[in-house]
Parts: sequence; structure tokens; C-alpha cells
Amino acid sequence: MSESDIFSTPRFPARFTSHGMRHRAIVGIGGNIGDVADRFARVVDYLNHGGVARVLATSPLLKNPPFGYSDQPDFLNGVIVMETALSAHSLMRYLLWVEKRFGRKRVFRNGPRTVDLDIIFYDQLRIRTRRLVLPHPHFHERDSVMIPLRLLKDGSV
Repeated sequence: MSESDIFSTPRFPARFTSHGMRHRAIVGIGGNIGDVADRFARVVDYLNHGGVARVLATSPLLKNPPFGYSDQPDFLNGVIVMETALSAHSLMRYLLWVEKRFGRKRVFRNGPRTVDLDIIFYDQLRIRTRRLVLPHPHFHERDSVMIPLRLLKDGSV
């Protein structure tokens, strides 16, 4: 990835005030349909006003090619640090609902999408159920997660 593949918007990178919720999660955000950067900003605002989770920080965004199904536009990806009162499973259900609220339709695996929200880490939990695996499997193999995560941890936020 080159430096031109990493960019900022008013909401990425950013820091927000904590509201003292009990749990911390790192969530990957991605999308490649429509005005993705604007949608990401609206998702952050929506999460910050929903009452069950708050965004604490966002990484810079990364423009990168799709994987799996390659006949689609490039993706924008970033990571969000959140606090929440929800359990890991409840947070997953909430994020799936937020995806639908912002137009996500699951047509086929690795296909184009308006927004994708994946829990990468939740506190220090290790979970392996049929519906949820934490930390997110293969996150360490994906530039779409590792580069924004590294920028977040390097203090770029």
C-alpha cells in the first residue's frame, strides 16, 4: 500500500469522549458502494447517538482492492474503537442491525456492500461459537484491518 491509499476525513481519524461504558471493542468498518466515506461518518454519528455503544476513536481510512470476488470497486476500510454496555453477542446483533439500517444487503460472499461492521476484538475475550469467533479469524492476514489498526496504535489518531 502506498501513502496515497491512506487518507483522512472529518470523522477518520478522530477521537471522542468516553461515557464510561463497561466493555471495549475494536470494530472493522468497510464498504465499496456509493459515497462510502460519507456513510462511514453517518455510521459513527449514529453509533454515538444510539445509547448502547459509543465510538471512542477511529483510524485513518485505507483504500484497498477487494479480495475473494475481484470484479467490484475498491474498498474503504478502517477501524473503530468503541465502548459498550452490550455483551459481545448482543453487540454483534446490534452491528448487523446497523448494517441493514445503512443499506447492507448480503447477496453473495465477499460481494459489494454499503457497509460492513465486524468485531475484531472485544475486551480480552476469546469466543468460538457458531455465530461469533473472537478475536475475528484471520484479521492479522488482512491489510484492510492491520494497516488501520497499526495507524491507530501508532498514535495517528
